[in-house]
Amino acid sequence: MEESLRNLNEKQLSRLTKKKLVTEILLLAARIKELEDKLAKNSRNSSKPPSSDGYDKPAPKSQRKKSGNKPGGQKGHEGSRLAPVAEPDNVEEIEIENCEKCGKSLAEAEVLETESRQEFDITEPEKKVTEYRAKTKRCSHCGHINKAKFPDHITQETQYGPRIKSQITYFNQNHLIPFNRVQEIFVDLYSVHISQGTFVNINNVYYEKLASHDEAKKKQLIESRQAHFDETGIRVKGKLNWLHVSSTDKLTYYEIHEKRGQEAMDAIGILPNFNGTATHDHWKCYFSYSCDHSLCNAHHTRELDYAAERYNQQWAKDLPGVLIKIKDAKAKKQEQGIEQFNAEEIKKYEGEYNRILENGLKEMPPAPPSKNKRGRPKQHKAKNLWDRLHDYKKETLGYMYDFKIPFDNNQGERDIRMCKVKHKVSGCFRSTKGGEVFCRIRGYISTVKKNGKNVLESLVKAYQGDPYIPIHDSS
Repeated sequence: MEESLRNLNEKQLSRLTKKKLVTEILLLAARIKELEDKLAKNSRNSSKPPSSDGYDKPAPKSQRKKSGNKPGGQKGHEGSRLAPVAEPDNVEEIEIENCEKCGKSLAEAEVLETESRQEFDITEPEKKVTEYRAKTKRCSHCGHINKAKFPDHITQETQYGPRIKSQITYFNQNHLIPFNRVQEIFVDLYSVHISQGTFVNINNVYYEKLASHDEAKKKQLIESRQAHFDETGIRVKGKLNWLHVSSTDKLTYYEIHEKRGQEAMDAIGILPNFNGTATHDHWKCYFSYSCDHSLCNAHHTRELDYAAERYNQQWAKDLPGVLIKIKDAKAKKQEQGIEQFNAEEIKKYEGEYNRILENGLKEMPPAPPSKNKRGRPKQHKAKNLWDRLHDYKKETLGYMYDFKIPFDNNQGERDIRMCKVKHKVSGCFRSTKGGEVFCRIRGYISTVKKNGKNVLESLVKAYQGDPYIPIHDSS
């Protein structure tokens, strides 16, 4: 290279150097723009979590329209209050002995009226110890020694009952309280000290007892007409794993796998057998399955906001309005008991959607320069988003064609949110079994909540061998 440069005359060398400098400057400018674009991403215009915003949080930007109503309960709202009960547990009569004016005794005076006020409180919690005494008797006829049998659940000389065990799991798995703080709770409430090893054993027993619940839930998810799918990173034994969720408004199923993509989804076994509509966030692996698909428009609106802010794309400013307008029109139809748009309405909304995309193609920024001359040329990020919304129009507007399909994948994201809280509290799972136990118990808790069941009572029944099995309508 140096030898060839020596053979060039000064004018040629100057021209070559300038060209190289211009190319280098363009590449550096593109790199600076790329880094600025990364810095501009936040929880409002991308899929980054709010925790990554730091102290410089973006200004709120809601898609909701102002109703014009004042804050608080609106006219006609029934409201709620602490209502008195007809049969209180305890009554305290408040007597008045002497007249406040003259001091004369009122012991014999007539009661003119009684004003009542009620105080709601809880009794002080206390442990209750039940001793089972199995008697042994000799038969007077044949002399055989007979010993009474203990109840099936009494297996040790001393043991904890199902309500204590269910509360341990309730605090640890439902409210994500670490073992050492659960120990403090039981000492403060019941004066009972329980070892952390016992906590682990109790959760392991729940894992076994909830196997039938998990199998029934999996079967119902496979048969569902529509379900949500999502995944998030979670650490097991210090290594990155992936927590996968499959859910509906009544069912929640979790599973941890070392992989994020198709290998994990095949191992879980729901998507390979699912024939309904899978709602997700366009992770390419989901399209490996032959079921119908619908895409999360909450993701789309955030990405469109980013394209509008960073690249001044007018089409990206206009398209969220159409998506929200269709969503609002659908909600009004459903309030009226109408379960689909007519053909004319669908044609109108499709026309608006297509027109905005057509206009967007005309204003698309040029592709950034690239050092790599081999392979497919790199596109601008705004063009990648445009391609997705163009090529997957049916999946993007699925909620318009079928009112059973939701606008977004928020159900799946909500179901996964508390698992991320667990991750933040604990840092990671120390063992694979620990992650599996958490997923099964947490999936059970989420499912009973969705079906309006009391979590603590459902945990008691599960420990007694009668876990809640939802009856899910797949239609």
